[in-house]
Amino acid sequence: MGHSYTNLKYHVIFSTRKRMPLLHAGLESEMYRYIGGIIQNKNGQIIGIGGIDDHIHILAGFHQSRSVAGMVGAIKSNSSSFGKELGSLGFGWQTGYSAFSVSESKIPEVRRYIQLQREHHRRMSYEDEMREICRLHGLELDESYFADDEPA
Repeated sequence: MGHSYTNLKYHVIFSTRKRMPLLHAGLESEMYRYIGGIIQNKNGQIIGIGGIDDHIHILAGFHQSRSVAGMVGAIKSNSSSFGKELGSLGFGWQTGYSAFSVSESKIPEVRRYIQLQREHHRRMSYEDEMREICRLHGLELDESYFADDEPA
């Protein structure tokens, strides 16, 4: 029994610190590429990444030896430092995060959802988006989730 097989995909969401609009056009593509590299360097698989100025969505598979909390922590700490290196001195992420499992059959749907974030947020706020995603996953969102990342 020397082999382990997993196929676990996650939709991870977190915002910038105080939901500041820090993921501007000049930083966004570099940040997404950097985060993809973090995931790949930890033997994960990046499937999709996107967002808007104040939050990010990641669709990825993490290696079976990595916990979700450990991966998200590595992504946030390393990319926060990278954001500062790129000249965004106040760059940082919210304290918390959300992560939801995604079945193989739903990957195309979630990937498309992530790709259409700019269009989606013309109609829906981040808070309402999180409430809806939690509802769809059978979770009641504790409103204190937003407390540490309230807009400045």
